[in-house]
Amino acid sequence: MELADSLRHGTLAFLSNSTSLIYSGTDFLTKPIFLRGFSGSLHLGLLLVLFVSFVWKKLWVGDSEGSNDRLNKNERVLCYKQTLFCCLGVSLFSLVWFLLNYFYWYKNGWSGDELVTLLDLALRTLSWVAVSVYLHNQFFDSANTKFPFLLRVWWGSYFAFSCYCLVVDLVLYGQHVSLQVQYLASDAVSVFAGLFLCFMGFLKIKGEDTLLEELLLNGDSINNSESTKSRGGDTVTPYSNAGLFSILTFSWMGSLIARGNKKTLDLEDVPQLYSGDSVVGAFRVFRSKLESDSAASGFTTFKLVKALFLSAWKEILWTALLAVLYTSATYVGPYLIDAFVQYLNGRGKFKNQGYLLASAFLVGKLVECLSQRHWFFRLQQIGIRIRAVLVAMIYNKGLTLSCQSKQGHTSGEIINFMTVDAERIGNFSWYLHDPWLVIIQVVLALFILYKNLGLATLAALVATVIVMLLNYPLGRLQENFQDKLMKCKDKRMKATSEILRNMRILKLQAWEMKFLSKIEELRKTEAGWLKKFVYSSSIVSFVFWGAPTFVSVATFGSCMLMGIPLESGKILSALATFRILQEPIYNLPDTISMIVQTKVSLDRIASFLRLDDLQSDVVQKFPRGSSDTAIEIVDGNFSWDLSSPNPTLKDINFKVFHGMRVAVCGTVGSGKSSLLSCILGEVPKISGTLRLCGKKAYVAQSPWIQSGKIEENILFGEEMDRERYERILEACSLKKDLEILSFGDQTVIGERGINLSGGQKQRIQIARALYQDADIYLFDDPFSAVDAHTGSHLFKEVLLGLLSSKTVIYVTHQVEFLPSADLILVMKDGRITQAGYYNEILNSGSDFMELVGAHKTALSTLDSKQAGPASGNESISKDNTNGVPEKEENGKADEMAEPKGQIVQEEEREKGRVGFPVYWKYLTTAYGGALVPFILLAHILFQILQIGSNYWMAWATPGSKDVKPVVSGYTLMVVYVAFAVGSAFCILARSTLLVTAGYKTATLLFNKMHLCIFRAPMSFFDSTPSGRILNRASTDQIAVDMRIPYLVGSVAFSMIQLLGIIAVVSQVAWQVFFVFIPVIAACIWYQQYYIPSARELSRLVGVCNAPVIQHFSETISGSATIRSFDQQLRFRETNMKLMDSYSRPKFHNAAAMEWLCFRLDMLSSIIFAFSLLFLISFRKGIDPAIAGLAVTYGLNLNMIQAWMIWSICNMENTFISVERILQYMSIPSEPPLVIEENQPDYSWPSHGEVDIGNLQVRYAPHLPLVLRGLTCTFPGGKKIGIVGRTGSGKSTLIQALFRIVEPAAGQILIDGINISLIGVHDLRSRLSIIPQDPTMFEGTVRSNLDPLEEYTDEQIWEALDKCQLGDEVRKKEKKLDSTVTENGENWSMGQRQLVCLGRVLLKKSKVLVLDEATASVDTATDNLIQQTIRQHFSDCTVITIAHRITSVLDSDMVLLLSQGLIEEYDTPIKLLENNSSSFAQLVAEYSARSKSSFEKL
Repeated sequence: MELADSLRHGTLAFLSNSTSLIYSGTDFLTKPIFLRGFSGSLHLGLLLVLFVSFVWKKLWVGDSEGSNDRLNKNERVLCYKQTLFCCLGVSLFSLVWFLLNYFYWYKNGWSGDELVTLLDLALRTLSWVAVSVYLHNQFFDSANTKFPFLLRVWWGSYFAFSCYCLVVDLVLYGQHVSLQVQYLASDAVSVFAGLFLCFMGFLKIKGEDTLLEELLLNGDSINNSESTKSRGGDTVTPYSNAGLFSILTFSWMGSLIARGNKKTLDLEDVPQLYSGDSVVGAFRVFRSKLESDSAASGFTTFKLVKALFLSAWKEILWTALLAVLYTSATYVGPYLIDAFVQYLNGRGKFKNQGYLLASAFLVGKLVECLSQRHWFFRLQQIGIRIRAVLVAMIYNKGLTLSCQSKQGHTSGEIINFMTVDAERIGNFSWYLHDPWLVIIQVVLALFILYKNLGLATLAALVATVIVMLLNYPLGRLQENFQDKLMKCKDKRMKATSEILRNMRILKLQAWEMKFLSKIEELRKTEAGWLKKFVYSSSIVSFVFWGAPTFVSVATFGSCMLMGIPLESGKILSALATFRILQEPIYNLPDTISMIVQTKVSLDRIASFLRLDDLQSDVVQKFPRGSSDTAIEIVDGNFSWDLSSPNPTLKDINFKVFHGMRVAVCGTVGSGKSSLLSCILGEVPKISGTLRLCGKKAYVAQSPWIQSGKIEENILFGEEMDRERYERILEACSLKKDLEILSFGDQTVIGERGINLSGGQKQRIQIARALYQDADIYLFDDPFSAVDAHTGSHLFKEVLLGLLSSKTVIYVTHQVEFLPSADLILVMKDGRITQAGYYNEILNSGSDFMELVGAHKTALSTLDSKQAGPASGNESISKDNTNGVPEKEENGKADEMAEPKGQIVQEEEREKGRVGFPVYWKYLTTAYGGALVPFILLAHILFQILQIGSNYWMAWATPGSKDVKPVVSGYTLMVVYVAFAVGSAFCILARSTLLVTAGYKTATLLFNKMHLCIFRAPMSFFDSTPSGRILNRASTDQIAVDMRIPYLVGSVAFSMIQLLGIIAVVSQVAWQVFFVFIPVIAACIWYQQYYIPSARELSRLVGVCNAPVIQHFSETISGSATIRSFDQQLRFRETNMKLMDSYSRPKFHNAAAMEWLCFRLDMLSSIIFAFSLLFLISFRKGIDPAIAGLAVTYGLNLNMIQAWMIWSICNMENTFISVERILQYMSIPSEPPLVIEENQPDYSWPSHGEVDIGNLQVRYAPHLPLVLRGLTCTFPGGKKIGIVGRTGSGKSTLIQALFRIVEPAAGQILIDGINISLIGVHDLRSRLSIIPQDPTMFEGTVRSNLDPLEEYTDEQIWEALDKCQLGDEVRKKEKKLDSTVTENGENWSMGQRQLVCLGRVLLKKSKVLVLDEATASVDTATDNLIQQTIRQHFSDCTVITIAHRITSVLDSDMVLLLSQGLIEEYDTPIKLLENNSSSFAQLVAEYSARSKSSFEKL
């Protein structure tokens, strides 16, 4: 109070002193005619100086200076732009003021003062335009770091004179001297503009960092080096240390938006998040809160919510304060409208009350805008942070899940937790304060209504409560639909994920269309719930658009019944209140629906986080060197499924000392891999003790390779030691492979190692394990995927060489590798049946004898075929070409021959604006766009009826109690209710039509995209990580299902509403058009300036989401390997980096949106301010009630305008999802499935003869040939063996046979029919294949053997018995309906291979291909498979690619390929007779290796 009093006394003293000045003989100095005349003279002088300067420069100086230093221009851009805008702003203000005064004085007569003032304003307009042009030229043509001297002198003079004028105005006003308020307003604006320009002009721009950057950004966003400037990714976001003004106006975003306007933004341009928003900082806080709360008792949804709240409580409280401020500011308008109408009616309480009311309206508007913008931005900031910590939490949980838990939740489901549930919980931040804010909004509304309408407010309260109570049943209904929808989506994503992983096998078996129909079936169920959800949403939309009208009808009706007089001012105040109340009422169902969806998502995530982790006490770990014993298991019983009565491993007892080599062997399904898993701590322990001393490394049976460079896969997080690295490459036979690749070890591996052969993947795995320099090495049958020569090389160099001093436990099916072991463990049915040295156990039990016997049988076959011992072993080593990369393993590997040919390219993203064809395609997909005009018509009618009803109420009610009403109360209400009912029906029609069109479009786009994906060639899947496809099937599809129809509607509806407001305001104050046009132009300019950055940021959000999903799905599939190397921490950090890469564009996209909205709000506030000024200045002849109606609508102007621009921008950003889906709808497709005119007979192929003529194959037009002109014939009914070193073209030949890759030249004939002329399904369905990687799908045994449902149970049992799986399946409780988990994880690798054999036994094709089919099985099972094939395919053409020479020795013909050419093709006996033949050398090598192992006995 004391401070206020002292200020007041100081001001009075100043005014009294100033008064004496005025009357001291210098009166003319305070006269308007002098002040305006002097100002005009100054501006005229400036114009002349600028003109002379321009002429001088053109005539004498010329244009020689050009732009000496273009580099500095960028650094000064912000400062100059702001100054330029300020100069143009002063010019625009002068023009508007000129027009305003002209119209006002034109009506009320002229005087000398007025004429001089108009002249001054005209000269101001021209001179400030000239200043802007001068400044623009200086900006482009000069490299100075200062503004021109002339301008700085002018700005100083202008500011000084403006201050003088303002002081004079204030003194005269204080002395109650008659003064036109226009002068005061004009001089106030001039002072502020002058102050800003002086501030800009008199402080030097510091080198490369502009003054305004320092003011707005604290110089952090643009560093001194040009390189850093162009790579925003190296700097922290300017937000982290921006000044107050910069934060308030979002100017810290200016540099990024400016950069986006000059170039297409890339991730490197987007600055890093500061520590509070980065997942690294946020997750640490979240985890500490969660752990402190859930340490005592179990984990619940409530505890998850509590931890999320506590990790961001400061931001949540700050947004709550902003929300209250915003809510209070929104009610300033409705509160003051009655007073404003009374003032217009001539019943103002004091002079200049109109200007005071206008100021109050404007201040309320500005507070509303500022608080809303920061409220929204902070909410999004919280959402991004919450999503990031949840994804990190889900990822970390995925790394520690036990095997049993993982079987209940597949990777597809867990991906949904990340992409859908975490995203939804993040989005809930928008609705965070809505539930309690509704109460404040309703209380404030009732207060204003009570002030205007008295007890009728009770009716408004009852109506509001009824409307809100309607939410409950609708909310429950939507919750139910949403829950069901999410479950269906989970199932679909799970199936899609599995299908994409196994697309190669589906193509080879011609099953892809059947599996597509499965996806479509799942989608049909999902679409059923989606339909119910969107139609219930349309009912909600109908109820709540009609709610304000219902509440107002109830309120005004009660007024009539209670006899409360209705006056136009009070009516308008009530209507404005209802309009504001519409927002919380309208948003309430949305909020309830969002709360429901978020609760579902929180429950799902909490239930996932509650799942059992791996038992931490399975393994007792001891540090390196603390014991002589490396591994010891005492009385160990382990089981994958603890509820099962039969443990997986029973009574395990063995001890391994440091430096020992231990071999584990046994038949298929005996528990060998489970034994290694139990040593790793992966199998739950029932009883016993497991001790492990030292660091461990693991090589899995199925190679797990990360997408990334080969070098990264081998180093696996370790530092590069070049010498050790080279030694390991040599030992793993990888040197030659890398030499062939043009990128060497920098070659990017496709997802799941798709561009590597099985052997290469296995060898990279072994290299990775070796590089870790562990103490204990666990190898799970690593030699099965490599050929005979490479296998023996690996065994010798790795196990006997590099690892000679290490502890090694290796599972193997190859008996020849057993004699080198210090201990052999023989397994059967989960028990160790024999243990000891090779010759110790050879005679002590039957199990080992069976394996060795099978091997000897195979060798005896070899001996009988071999004519004599092969000589010249030296030539074998010099001939070794096993380093040639196996290009044939994939559809794209050869691209690596070209420098630009990495298989996995960066995800393609469109550049520039979303094209009109994308919008057109979306709008016309459903019913050819026929519903669109009806939707627009319904909303236009709704808007007309709404305006009509408000116009009617304003016109028909009297201005005050003394005036007689124009119509009776009954007529008033009947007409109003008629309007209300009409608008309600329009909104119902609009909502229903909108969701119908949206649902139909989403369904059609889904079906078309999936058809195109399933019909895409295999090369597409090889080069496209599944994360990208899954992203479109989940995130983008959800946008099309749920968001885009409403956004498209929102753009159209906001435009219609904006036009309605303009029509109402312009009808009363047409002069507002003079302001409206430039302001709308400025809005459009801002939007155009903003959209390039926002669009690219939005695209980056989409592109950066795929790596998170891909990294996660890779982690899930390789979690055992990651844990075995103790690399969990590194993978968590990688996930956090990827999450931050996703959050960065998302955060800056949110800030860019607020940057735009803040500026649009300010511009719409200018329109509103001028509308009020016009209404006050020209109130003669205006109906006060209609003027009040214009103000009521004007109050909404900024909200509708911002909503429109926000909807347009958001629609364009979200339409990127449609663009991405359409991108996949234009994938080139495979050749036709069936060609009607060229369909082969049902019995084709009847003989099975394959005739290959000059076959040439390449993987892409610009790549070299892989097969370089093969010509040979495989006789029908014969067994053909195909052999060759890695990379010789074996698998490419098979791919050409199945038309996975099309020939570049030549042809393949089967029984005389050219396979290129028939449909691919006709071809593939008549051939059979047992692939290298045995594949099983989630489902049942029956669905795995017979997915097309073509065979009876009897036929299936018969096939199972033939492939020796009948007894195994009969043991299971559900027999043929026994469950198969994702990837067939609950079946051993060998059993899966036997299932693949079962499939071909059912199919009974005349041509059968075995692609290294027995690589994963022991010799005994291999013999069994060979015997089964000999027995059941005796009259078929069997083409075998094999690493085991014994597999092809009994073939009728052997084809030996080398570098894409036929080196040898003859019967095995003839080839073996010639000792110099390559085939004879291969056999000799295998024979020598195998025999040497027996000689050790």
